[in-house]
Amino acid sequence: LVPALSGLDVATSLLFAGLGTLLFHLLTKGKVPAFLGSSFAFIGGYNAVRTIGTNADGSAIYNNDLLAYACFGVAIAGLMYIILSSLFKIFGVKKVMRYFPPIVTGPIIIAIGLTLSSSAITNCRANWLVAVVAILIVIGFNMWGKGMTKIIPILLGVLGSYVFALIIDPAARAHVAETVSEAAWIGLPVHGERTVFSLFGNADFNAGLLVSAIFTIVPLSLATMVEHIGDVCAISSTVEKNYMVDPGFHRTLLGDGLATTLASLFGAPANTTYGENTGVLALSRVYDPRVIRIAACIAIVVSFCPKFAALVSAMPTATIGGVSLVLYGMISAVGVRNLIENQVDFQNNRNVLVAALVLVLSLGIAYSTAGAIVLELGGVTISLSGLAVGSLVGIVLNAILPGNDFEFDTSELEETAE
Repeated sequence: LVPALSGLDVATSLLFAGLGTLLFHLLTKGKVPAFLGSSFAFIGGYNAVRTIGTNADGSAIYNNDLLAYACFGVAIAGLMYIILSSLFKIFGVKKVMRYFPPIVTGPIIIAIGLTLSSSAITNCRANWLVAVVAILIVIGFNMWGKGMTKIIPILLGVLGSYVFALIIDPAARAHVAETVSEAAWIGLPVHGERTVFSLFGNADFNAGLLVSAIFTIVPLSLATMVEHIGDVCAISSTVEKNYMVDPGFHRTLLGDGLATTLASLFGAPANTTYGENTGVLALSRVYDPRVIRIAACIAIVVSFCPKFAALVSAMPTATIGGVSLVLYGMISAVGVRNLIENQVDFQNNRNVLVAALVLVLSLGIAYSTAGAIVLELGGVTISLSGLAVGSLVGIVLNAILPGNDFEFDTSELEETAE
């Protein structure tokens, strides 16, 4: 779904999900049973960079030639993981996490989901019946699924709605048949014009757009880095091995960050660990990291089959809309859960101010007429997205306002699992 929603290439995404996972395992001593998939958190960033206008119905007009700029921003975001990894190593987790409390990261995550919501509605309008089928399948398996079906409701929603669309819509059948038939069985997954390397030496290179992409996308890494820490904690709890100590957050963050930078340089989405994968571990009780590495190799092999990529890229628009509508809502709900689980006190005016400014700036700027704040610096035009402004303001306010009493729970870090 990530490449389908952000304009990136399916095959390239698969290739670097596999390569990124293998790199992560190399840097974490092959101990952590985690698979790195494509991150949904950066979709808003990709879309903000490639948007060049709106249609009469309010839907965005995209220029996918600008995605290389967005990928450069993601590459820099991956380097933020490395910086945080170094800070963890030097100062320890507790001191560093004081600057990334739930009162900052929770509203950022909420805003990520809500700013994406309008694109989901636009896609649903292509065929509301197909979209509703996708929504109902996701809800059904989320609520009443058993075993593996409860772990993969989004995938089942895609498959069920895709098949339903092919049954009821002759135009969809014709489009899928034509797209898949034209694709070769074997081909290279990387396209040179989408890589970051294609920017440099290009006569149309735009320095302002490059800087704008960095400011738009890098702040999103604040939420994904905290998500990574939560995922590693969850995997440790499931497997009953303290990966937070051995190999340690500094190694897992380094692996995730370098995998993200590597993927983005070649035009693939940012990589991330996934909480859903923890559910698969709990269900299968197969904790051997070698199994994850086999899965990574399978992803690499499949990436060299353009027919598979064509089958995914030909997915009906309404199917994408229905599934993403639920998915974006779930992203925002994770932000709400983050606030609740950490018992953030909203009777404290300090917390209300931080959350309010993050949400209002992120959403207000995103849905304003311009959709961004435009600055002129040294003759270079820089565009700041609502998420970028909201995130930066939230971090600064949290750092300077008195009463920052957040302390990251390090009790599990102090007890190495037997």
